Amino acid sequence: MTASAVRGARGTYPGAVSGSGEGDPATPARGSQPLDDSLADGLEAVEERLLRAVGHVDDLVDAVARHLVLAGGKRVRPALTLLTSHLGDPRRPEVVTAAVAVEMTHLASLYHDDVMDSAPLRRGAAAAHQLWGNEVAILTGDLLFARASRLVADLGPDAVRLQAETFERLCLGQLHETMGPRPGEDPVAHHLQVLRDKTGSLIATSARYGAQLSGAGAEATAVVVAYGEAVGVAFQIADDVLDLSDPTSRAERTGKVPGTDLREGVATLPTLLARADAARGDGRAAALVEALDSDLSGDAELEAVLVAFGGAPQTQAAREEAERWSQRAVDALAPLPGGEVKDALVEFAREVVQRDR
Repeated sequence: MTASAVRGARGTYPGAVSGSGEGDPATPARGSQPLDDSLADGLEAVEERLLRAVGHVDDLVDAVARHLVLAGGKRVRPALTLLTSHLGDPRRPEVVTAAVAVEMTHLASLYHDDVMDSAPLRRGAAAAHQLWGNEVAILTGDLLFARASRLVADLGPDAVRLQAETFERLCLGQLHETMGPRPGEDPVAHHLQVLRDKTGSLIATSARYGAQLSGAGAEATAVVVAYGEAVGVAFQIADDVLDLSDPTSRAERTGKVPGTDLREGVATLPTLLARADAARGDGRAAALVEALDSDLSGDAELEAVLVAFGGAPQTQAAREEAERWSQRAVDALAPLPGGEVKDALVEFAREVVQRDR
């Protein structure tokens, strides 16, 4: 995606360039000025409508509903909707409506995720449940899901069906992560499916809305759906690697507490690979797992585990897996004709896995 598009609108880059757990690629190449201008204008329209939408959910919960919107973010998903709309006619008003809906869906999921993960911070601000309690945070997430569905209702039955299917996958992903793999199921394969559902599904839907609602055609739409799901998995694996390989830098950029997943026992690809290697008799991996399963309530203990995982071969293996998913996303774009939209999509897929380099 193009650098100046969001710098002009928000001071960041549409592919999550100013750092959060959702991405922080290096400086991207500029696109043409018309594309930059169109994306910047589109993101400004999204931001205005997003604030208006959450602000009118209900007076009683206005502050809670606006909390994460005002905390900022990179608007990766709406930016992707706007970008893929350039495969068709980006001026169609349905495109901005869909972009607002996907971001609102994402924000709603964050309210729930932070409760389930006991995350103290989100985007540099206190998580909603820290300020208003778990019940209010969960119900506010539900309200935002409902408001996103109301927006999508204006886009027709196909869009409503897609929203419902995506919401189902988001819920299934969270349920499967919470319940863990079945007896005999490969934990790594289980985890990758969780990532496809929890992260890949909404990113794929974001890309699909842009292509589909702009009239880009069935083939282009199928291409960006495959791209979005793969880049979403790459995106999340790279995010988990970044939490381990460069926690201090990541905390400075994102406002998130490093090692929260480790402390809460949330499975990530590096920790799952360490457990698998330990089960095969790898002594170094066994030491990692022993440390991982110890009391990490103290900051010094957590820091020691972060340092150990930062240099572990399992973290490097996870990084390589993210790169494979990134390449899968790039390969999915092969049927698209060359041009700045395709170039921007390729660049984004490359950069989401290079954030700790």
